Formats: sequence, C-alpha cells, structure tokens
Amino acid sequence: MIITDTHTHLYSEAFDEDRDEMMRRAMDAGVERFFIPAIDSTYTQSMLDLESNYPDNVFLMMGLHPTHVKENYKDELVHVEEWLDKKKFYAVGEIGVDLYWDKTFLKEQQEAFAYQIRLAKRHQLPIVIHCRDAFDEVFEVLEQEKDDGLFGIFHCFTGTLAQAHQAISYNMKLGIGGVATFKNGKIDQFLSQIDLKHIVLETDSPYLAPAPYRGKRNESSYIVKVLEKLSSIYSMPEKEIAAITTENSKEIFGV
Repeated sequence: MIITDTHTHLYSEAFDEDRDEMMRRAMDAGVERFFIPAIDSTYTQSMLDLESNYPDNVFLMMGLHPTHVKENYKDELVHVEEWLDKKKFYAVGEIGVDLYWDKTFLKEQQEAFAYQIRLAKRHQLPIVIHCRDAFDEVFEVLEQEKDDGLFGIFHCFTGTLAQAHQAISYNMKLGIGGVATFKNGKIDQFLSQIDLKHIVLETDSPYLAPAPYRGKRNESSYIVKVLEKLSSIYSMPEKEIAAITTENSKEIFGV
C-alpha cells in the first residue's frame, strides 16, 4: 500500500530535532510520496536540503504563501519566478488568499495569487491553493483565470458541499486531511457525496493533526488516521482509498 501525502511542510523547524525519525515513521506507515509546499524565500534552502536527503520520496513546490504576502511581495514573486525557471518543481504552491489573520493585504494577496497562477500555466504546472476565510475571494480569482491550463489541488478543503463542487469545476482536487476527523469539522458529513476521483490525502504537517492527536504536532505518519476516516466515510478498504488517492495525485503532479 502506497500512501501519498500531497501537502506536508517537512522542512519546518518543528522537525529539526527528529526529522529523520519522523520520516522513517511515515515510510514505515506506507507513506512513500511527500509533496512539499513553499512558504517564502527564507525556506527555499531548507526545502532543497530536504529534497537532497530524500530524492526518491520528496517532491518540491515553489510559491509564495498568502500569509507571507507583505510589502516586499513583488520581490518574493521574483524569487518564485527565478526558481521556476531554474529547476524542476511539481506545482506552484501554496498560493491563494488568507483573511483569517489579517485583511490588510487582500488586494496584494489576490494579485500575487493570479500572478502565480499564470506562472503555473506558463510552466504547465498545477497550483496548490491555500484558502482560509476567503472562499469568495479565491473563487473570484479562479473565475478570472479559468481555462484548460488551470488545474491543481484545493488544499485543506473546509468548505460546504456547494463550494466543493465549485472548486472541482475549476479542475481542482480536494485536499483532505485532519479536519475530516474533527468532531466539528463538518466536511465528513458530505464527503461521501464527492466522488473519490476528486480527492487527495494530505497532512499539512506540522499543522492540523488528526484526532486523536489534535492540538499536537502533526506528522506525515498520522495520515493513516485520515485514511481510516475516509475508509469509514466511503465504506471502502483503506488499501483501495490509498491506491485511488495516490493515482489522483499522479494525475495532478505528473509523477
């Protein structure tokens, strides 16, 4: 059984003390493919080091996270563009809009989001979307940018059934992680109405640990708890869900 974690920040400082052990736990649990989203330029070297240490398992993205869109965002976008021209990445992400912490840079977040979507199209890459308290604002940009070159993953999907269908209409898979195991997560109530062909698994480590680890540091091995939950929701063996969602990830990332 091969499990794919389509969104995990393995380079995070949260793993500096035990990164190799954490990776071993994940691989022992069947997680063989780790897709690594970017945040900003300060993490690029850590990401490259991670890829160097795990060349067969780690696949990098490049992008500017919406919460890191600040006064210098245009410099950060230059960094993203230069690296996309320089080496192979598997997606542009994570990108999008986040209005949970701060609404100051909404216009700049949307501008950076649209710009990076166009970079992804130029490189024929998927996008990986971060959306928090911002479905309308994210959909507004996607509506403007939709065409045959737009595809990717709506990471950490926490919306309604209607919003799920809207996301899928833009050629997005839904990234499902620990939230599906939360008592108040809500998405577990309608996920069975979404065909599994639209679903990929993720952890967002070190964030959003699934039950029973909620509130603790998340890690990629905990994706098995998400797999268990989806097995229950879809009344399907875990092995089959792992196979389908891994195939879905290959369809998006091309590897």
